[in-house]
This record gives sequence, structure tokens and C-alpha cells, in this order.
Amino acid sequence: MSSRLKNLAAWLRQQRLLDDATDESLQRLVEQLRSDKVMVAFVAEFSRGKSELINAVFFAGYGRRIMPASAGRTTMCPTELAYDAELPPCLRLLPIETRLQPQALMEWRMAPEQWTRVDLDVNDPQQLASAMEKVSEVRYVDQAQARALGFWHDDRPEDNPPVNAQGLVEVPRWRHALINMAHPLLRQGLVVLDTPGLNAIGAEPELTVNLIPQAQAVVFILAADTGVTKSDLGIWREHVATMQDSSSSRFVVLNKIDALWDELSTPAQIEAQIARQCADTARTLALQDDQVLALSAQKGLLAKVRGDAALLADSRLPHFEDLLGQQVLGARHAMLHDAIGAGVARAQAEAERTLAMRGRELSDQTIELNGLRGKNHQVIHQMRLRIEQEKADFDRSAASVLAVRSVHLKLLREVFQLLGNASIKRELAELNAALREPGLKLGIKKSYADGFERLRGVIRQVQALEGEIHAMLKAAFVQLNTDYGFALQAAEPPAMERFVSDLDAVERSHLRYLGVGHMLQLARAGFSEKLVRALLTRVRSIFETALGDIELWNKATTSQLDTQLRERRRAYGRRIDAVERIQDAAGSLDQRIHDLQQEQQALQATAQRLRELGHELRRASATDAADTAPPELTEVVPA
Repeated sequence: MSSRLKNLAAWLRQQRLLDDATDESLQRLVEQLRSDKVMVAFVAEFSRGKSELINAVFFAGYGRRIMPASAGRTTMCPTELAYDAELPPCLRLLPIETRLQPQALMEWRMAPEQWTRVDLDVNDPQQLASAMEKVSEVRYVDQAQARALGFWHDDRPEDNPPVNAQGLVEVPRWRHALINMAHPLLRQGLVVLDTPGLNAIGAEPELTVNLIPQAQAVVFILAADTGVTKSDLGIWREHVATMQDSSSSRFVVLNKIDALWDELSTPAQIEAQIARQCADTARTLALQDDQVLALSAQKGLLAKVRGDAALLADSRLPHFEDLLGQQVLGARHAMLHDAIGAGVARAQAEAERTLAMRGRELSDQTIELNGLRGKNHQVIHQMRLRIEQEKADFDRSAASVLAVRSVHLKLLREVFQLLGNASIKRELAELNAALREPGLKLGIKKSYADGFERLRGVIRQVQALEGEIHAMLKAAFVQLNTDYGFALQAAEPPAMERFVSDLDAVERSHLRYLGVGHMLQLARAGFSEKLVRALLTRVRSIFETALGDIELWNKATTSQLDTQLRERRRAYGRRIDAVERIQDAAGSLDQRIHDLQQEQQALQATAQRLRELGHELRRASATDAADTAPPELTEVVPA
């Protein structure tokens, strides 16, 4: 599809139908196809089998466990599995000491030299497994350092990590891990976020206020034999239940159903027990029945390693793989299909407007030249003078166009200022100050409410300016269309409602830290500083996305005007040139009319080819979205 879009852009450029806005729009689509991802966050308490489930889905082809999945705490730091074609297979690790510095996790991503990189040999399972052991590494620090890193809480001793005989506290060695591998699902754009247990989730604000809330789907893993425990329910309510407007993107996996495989029970009794646990879980977590899946990751992994089809079916792992391959990634395909359809339609509409204008110009020239048949040299000369006068009047009218642009740019500068970094800092200044105040922050909820209401107010101001710009352009375009026969059309401005929804989601993700249970945690300067930086990073990302949409809208408007001005000037030049040649040799009139008729035929062929290209692209996109089957997950991963 990327190749098809690039070919479309090249063809439009060759036909002089590609303006700057269309070019950028098609480039964005190509980039979206290349880099757009769907993140699925695996969330659970310790020892629920997250790592084993990842082994079963992604690494079974190696014939052994790759991610550490022994009893107890294994994944000590948040770990992302993804595929980036520009990087070799590798594991990158961010040292835990970076928590002592103010930079947000997103900022550390932009500093690859600060990460420890371990190259992975995808053809050597032993080397791969040894490298992955690093996500389980710990180090021992005194209580003061553990407190500074966010792992020791005097007010919640039950959540504190183990202490060794020397009185040192066990903490993760790494803050974050990134794994780059070419697994079929990862190549299709899936990103898997494997989160550690409750303590580590709470210690990393950016994980809970940025990464998990931005995931398109969350897989919450429980143990089938215990169901929803108190600690499970705490994680669900605090980190999952409030993160999405719709529950359809949340799934619960009841893992370890093999613990219910009792030889003293009949298969029907075991099935009834599993069904009962699923129903109870769905009712407890307020989910639909089809959002709760039961499986055995360990038996699924074993079945794949042994090639045991019966055991694989009993493990119910394929059902979960279908969910990832079809429902989650299928949603991405549908989204990309819609984006491609809309982008191609815009490019086609803009090119058709230009072709229609060229067609009118050719038709007018043909009528004009037919009117010269049998006319003397003086009449032809007068026609040339008239065309030159029309061109001069048209050139002078450019001043009115410049006036429209001047007002347009003035309003746009206001929009850019509203969505800039200075505006974000100004609107969140009071909230930032409140978060950075020492001691208990008893009025922090009001500060949050006021800060986010000001941010929503900024979006409303942007909407109002968009409306003003659109109304002005609409009126100006109607006038220009009437005066000069243009086909200008004022595009609708980007909708801002989704950015308000994004701000609402960010606010909800922060509210979990404002309850009484988090007051002491929020009183710690280091934690509140991380919260501030995570907040600024996320809001900046939302505003930059809005700004990008508005810039593309602006470019589409100005490019449309530039194109039609350029086409009209070119038409005047062609008309003057035609009359000049007729003046020089009266016999060239029939030839010139014949040339114009051929150009009209070529223009019609170009228009037909444009329609065919648009249809082919949309059909190919729909076929790709509908026919993409989940990859064969039992294939061996090594090259």
C-alpha cells in the first residue's frame, strides 16, 4: 500500500496535479502505514503468568521459554516488545538510576546513548533467553535510596520490597526495557507492554498516566483457580477500569486453567467450573461475557513445543491469539483503511478540481479561436490586447488574495500560540506550583480541575478561531469563484472534540493519585515532580497533534489557492501565445484548434486514469483490511 501511495504521488507530480498539501498528506499516510502501532498492555499482579503467556504467543517457536517465567517476581521492569525495521534485533535497558533525574520517560527515549543495549541473536535460543533474563535483574540499595527511587513507603510497609540480611532493599536494576524483534504479530504493528506488579506500576507515574492509558487494548490476567482476589481488584480499579471510555478494549484472561484439570472430575464438571469462574469474573469486573477468556499459557507453550494439537486445543491459547490477530490488529487495519480512503479521496478531489479548471480553460480557448475564423489581422490584434488586459487585471487582483492571506495568517498565528509550549506552561502554572508545594496537597483536586478546564478552554478558543478562519475563507472563495471562475472550496477545519476527549482521559489517569490513599505518596517531592513531567509530556503531545492537523488544513487551503492562481496565469500565457502565432501565420489557426482538441482528449484520459487509480487504491485497501488473516503463530521465529 505504501508503494501504491508513492506511485500515486509520482503520477500526480508528473501530471502537474500534486500540490504541497496533497504531497504532505500522502507522505503522512505512508508514514502512518510504516509506523502506526497498536499497543496492548498486559497488566496483572505478580505471578499471574504474564511472561508465560508472552512466551506461548511470541516465542514458542524456539522450543523453550525465552522470557523468564519462574515462580515469584520475574518481570521487574516494564518491558515493551515491538518491531522497528531500522534497528537490529536487540534489547535496550534504561538504568533505574534515571528515576533520580527529572526527565520524563519519553525524554529518555530520545537519548539512546543512555540505554544499555544488548544485541540479540535470533537464531540462538540460549543467547536470547540469557539476554531476556536481564529484565529480572535486581540490585540492593539502602532504605534512603529505595525511598528516593520510589520503592520504599514508610506509610505502606505491606507494599515494600524484600530486605536482605544486611538490611538492604531489593529494587529493579532497570527502569524500562525495549525488545526489538521481527515476530509476525509485531511486524504487523502490534506493541506489547508487559508491566510488572502493583508496586512497580505505582512507582512509575508515567507508566500509569501515559503508557497504559494510551494502549488500544488492555489484557488483565488473573489466576483461574483464585479468580479476582483483593489485590487483583485493587489493580483493576486503580489502573484499568478508569482508563477507557469504552470497556470493549479491555479483556480479562483467566490463566492457569490447568490447575482445574482434576482427574477426579469429569470433563463436563471441569468445563462447568471454568465457565462459572468466567461468569463470576465478568460480573465482578462489570464486563461482557465475551471479554473474559480462560486458558493455560503453560500448557499452550508446552503443546507448541511438542507439536501436540490436542493439548493446544485444550489450552485454549488459539482463541487468545485470534483475538490479537483479528480483533485487535483488525481494528488497526480498519482504521488504516479509513485513513487511506479519506486521503486518496482528498487527493483525487483536489486533482479533479485542477483538471476541471484546465478543461474549462481549454474549452474557452477553443471557442475563442473558433471565433477568429475569417477575421482580419486587426480583429486578431484587438483580441490579443483584450487578453493582455484581462491578464493585467487578474494580476492586480492578487492584492485582494494577499489581503485574505494576511488575515488568515494572523488568525493562524493566534492558533499556533494557543497550542504552543508557552501556552501549556501558562495554563498549567497553578497546577504545577500546587504539585511542587512541599507537604500534603489537600487542595490538589481543585487545582487539577481548574488546570484541565483551562486546557479545555484553550481547545475551545482554537475551535472558535477555526470557525472564524473557515467563515472568512468560505466568503473569500465564493467571491473569487464568482469573479474569476475558480473552483475553490474551503475545507472543513479539523475537529477538536477528540483532543478534548484526550485531555479528559489524561485527567482521569491522574485522578487516581489524588485520593486519600495516595496523599503521602503525593507529598514526596520526587514523585510529584515525575507526575508534573508526565503531565506536561502528555499534554504537549496532544497539542502538537492538534497543531499538526491544523497546519495540514492550512496548507490544503493555501495550496488550493496557489494551484488555481498558477493554472489561470498559465492559461493566460497559452492564450496570448496562441493569438501571437495566429498573427504571425494565419494558416496556423486550424492547427491550433486541432491541438486544443487533442489536449482536451488527453485531459479526459488523465481524468479517467485518475478515477481508476483512486478506485484501485481504495479497492486494494479494502481487500487488505478484509483479507488479512492472523499470522501463523506456531512457526519458528528464527530466520
